[in-house]
Amino acid sequence: MRRSWVDMAVPSGHRAREQARVRATLLAVVCLLTILGIGAIWFYRTTSRGAVDMIEKTAGQEPGPLSAGTMALLQRLDSPIEIRFYALLDPASAPDSLQPFASRVDQLLSEYQQAANGKIKVTRYHPRSDVNSAAAAADGLKPFNLEKGDACYLGLAIIHNGQKESFPRLSPEWEPALESDLSRAIARLINTSSPANPALTSSQIDPAAIAEVKRLIPNFASMSVEDGTRVLRESALKDFKAAVSEMEIQVREAEQRVSQAQNGKSEEEQQAAMKLLQQVQADQTGKLKQIAARSAAQIEALRQLKEAAR
Repeated sequence: MRRSWVDMAVPSGHRAREQARVRATLLAVVCLLTILGIGAIWFYRTTSRGAVDMIEKTAGQEPGPLSAGTMALLQRLDSPIEIRFYALLDPASAPDSLQPFASRVDQLLSEYQQAANGKIKVTRYHPRSDVNSAAAAADGLKPFNLEKGDACYLGLAIIHNGQKESFPRLSPEWEPALESDLSRAIARLINTSSPANPALTSSQIDPAAIAEVKRLIPNFASMSVEDGTRVLRESALKDFKAAVSEMEIQVREAEQRVSQAQNGKSEEEQQAAMKLLQQVQADQTGKLKQIAARSAAQIEALRQLKEAAR
């Protein structure tokens, strides 16, 4: 097996410092790959034991601080919002990855609650019971795992001024998008509840996103928002896979250059190789963010198109 450059040679002096910096950079690359790439690649393989094992290893980090956009949204809330969180899981048959995922969702909701200065109330339904299951179904959540045991529910309902948006089933594989999805749902409810907000028209929607929706879903008018969202996310996952594959190739090439530079070359050449590796990381991070942002814009355009057609 080929030895990684981080295992070659015993570092000393400035080379030790350089190798430490390279190690940190590569660690960041690996984390980025696993969080944004591996989870996407296994989006439709959650029942596979191998996929579950990898999710447990790579998606188990605690959620980070809320984004600036989410913070701005929460700080301008002027009326109460209730979020009902259902985590009704059968420990005997539900996938092992779901319980830690549910805990991370719970923590994310606590972050929302804290940042909203009392404007968000989170109601949690954790023990499985007939009453809680009935409440979940009434809020639009979908049961799953029926073929293996008792019905499970894992989802959200967001209520504002009599309006409701539901997340019928939360999935660990799309966890990186959960905050943005949740914030957009809150924003839609605020806008829908505002009497001063005129009805959406197709001219108010991002033209590029509209064109992509019509290209990817020619029959979007006859398709539900849920089914259309699934199609758009399938397309985004393909783009994620391609970007991750490209990133792996570029990282290997940059890694080889760093290895060659550390074997007897000048410090200037080592610095140049290091900068190349960092640039590869920055470029590919930007590309993955663009894919996620484009997918979010397409999903929002689909929702708005459907609303405008009512």
